[in-house]
Amino acid sequence: MELHLIDGTYELYRAYYGAPKRRAPSGQEVGGTYGITAATLAMLAESEATHVAAAFDSIIESWRNERYQAYKTGAGIEPDLWNQFPLAERALDAIGVTVWAMYEFETDDALATAVALWADAVDRVIVHTPDKDMAQLYGHPRVVGYKRRERVIFDAPDVVEKFGVPPESIPDYLALVGDSADGYPGLAGWGAKSSSTVLAKFGHIEKIPPDHQDWGLAVRGAAKLAATLRENMEDALLFKELATLRRDVPLEESLADLEWRGVPRKKFVEFCDEFGFTQLLDRPHRWDEGG
Repeated sequence: MELHLIDGTYELYRAYYGAPKRRAPSGQEVGGTYGITAATLAMLAESEATHVAAAFDSIIESWRNERYQAYKTGAGIEPDLWNQFPLAERALDAIGVTVWAMYEFETDDALATAVALWADAVDRVIVHTPDKDMAQLYGHPRVVGYKRRERVIFDAPDVVEKFGVPPESIPDYLALVGDSADGYPGLAGWGAKSSSTVLAKFGHIEKIPPDHQDWGLAVRGAAKLAATLRENMEDALLFKELATLRRDVPLEESLADLEWRGVPRKKFVEFCDEFGFTQLLDRPHRWDEGG
């Protein structure tokens, strides 16, 4: 069995900015929805997926905004893109994919929870996202990431090669260097090289000795870095909390519910008729005639 988990928010963004604009018969912009539908149908045809689910940020704000006021929000999202989130959820449902709409949690939390629940029950889990936050999941031997644009698999050795730390240290790494996409700055002076060097030895922020002389490492500006960490440990641990994926999203489905049985013919035809996607009707490689 092969479980494929799709970062629907990323895929919709990618389709919206990468696919041609198009209008539904109603006049609504639906180019991103068309793009994510076509791409997911292609993935289903090309892969060995037996079980599939996708998660979307139905609102951008989450529990993390309560913990840190400057965390990313939905401000500035183009209306034509934002209005397609519910359409994209409908589209993937119409091709037989289990869809999780996130409100309190984020898309990444849902996918991380799915990994925690089912990684040991399948042969492989493939997480469709290039998001560096998700690298913390790839320490499990059956879990890999897939960068669809480059068509490459990303696993634990790749995490070490790219970031200089193992998957379990990714939240610590992001806490130190910051993540501009998510809105937290990291600690001043802690760059990629210093963070990876120190974390490669100590693993986690909490285990880094307060005195740089106890590091036993040749790190440029170590005294200043150690002082910054001591003085800002509370912030560092908060940023680590923001970077750490939750594994407790209340997903209602069982693994059996995620089985992909084919595209529900009636539902998909009706969806394509409503939004003018008739060009996609010959894309499904397998139909679920009962749908």
